[in-house]
Amino acid sequence: MTFELTHTDPMSDARAGTITTAHGQIQTPIFMPVGTCGSVKGVHFSELKEQVKAQIILGNTYHLYLRPGLDILKSAGGLHRFGGWDRPILTDSGGFQVFSLTGIRKLREEGCEFRSHIDGSKHIFTPENVMDTERVIGADIMMAFDECPPGQSDYSYAKKSLAMTQRWLDRCIKRFNETEPLYGYEQSLFPIVQGCTYKDLRSEAAKFVADKGADGNAIGGLAVGEPTETMYEMIEVVNGILPKDKPRYLMGVGTPQNILEAIERGVDMFDCVMPTRNGRNAMLFTYNGTMNMRNKKWEKDFSPIDPDGCEVDLVYTKAYLHHLFKAGELLAMQIASIHNLAFYLRLVSDARRHIMQGDFTKWKQGVIDNLGRRV
Repeated sequence: MTFELTHTDPMSDARAGTITTAHGQIQTPIFMPVGTCGSVKGVHFSELKEQVKAQIILGNTYHLYLRPGLDILKSAGGLHRFGGWDRPILTDSGGFQVFSLTGIRKLREEGCEFRSHIDGSKHIFTPENVMDTERVIGADIMMAFDECPPGQSDYSYAKKSLAMTQRWLDRCIKRFNETEPLYGYEQSLFPIVQGCTYKDLRSEAAKFVADKGADGNAIGGLAVGEPTETMYEMIEVVNGILPKDKPRYLMGVGTPQNILEAIERGVDMFDCVMPTRNGRNAMLFTYNGTMNMRNKKWEKDFSPIDPDGCEVDLVYTKAYLHHLFKAGELLAMQIASIHNLAFYLRLVSDARRHIMQGDFTKWKQGVIDNLGRRV
């Protein structure tokens, strides 16, 4: 994997670049739709390509390991061939999912023992077998196995957690270097910076990760309950240390406002379930703010969902989408998911264009307040 930094904003740390992988190029800044179990909920791959304009999607190691399982994925030739997606894929290590299984997991130096949320069966994730699992899945970008501590962890716990995450990272890198890709193309491993909301721990973690010389680096453990301003402060601390010539991935973030603020602070890659999850619950994101499509105000609004949006936004009206949600039709969730994902991709594409034009900061200031209001 390579990363070419092509433009920087003169008034901020915002940047535009190009990531090149075995399955194609990714123009940054980029938002990555979440395909937890090998699919983005309610959205065909053709719609992801043609309407959403997705350049890369995510798969999740924990969920794919449990179902369909490694035997099927390996027999299929990896997740790309299994699902038919021929563009880049990134896999989360499953750390966040495993550590969120409070009460049905045990954490120790070897790894994390947990019980499946599907059938209660017992499993263990270690840095080594997670690398092996991500090799089988075949993602272009693999994430290191880490502990994602609760956002409000006290300093003592956060420090111990970070120390273990760093030991696990060394084990991940060793295993990654000892093994070969399974399907004839190269894979990249991204370390993850943890440290909760403590500046000294975040700085230590960023320096530790930067010294590894990985193809790219991730920032984890944010947007997990801490104040928004604290999240932005931690991003600034970390990005002040991570190498400028490698892509920076902020995991699990977030709202359109969060994304623009993070781009301004030098982040290149994002993912979040919010566009699809909120879409399934009738919330649409637009440049004018958010719309609750169950509200009666849309009942007789026969204007397009978004006159500047993708195909579904122009084909369907607000009144029709309101009707679909009120009637409980599955098409409502599909339309809303496609709209929201397309909007997120349009947002980062517009940000990239303004970075290249040199007026990102002015543009961002002009749109960010409207993004958060309720229409």
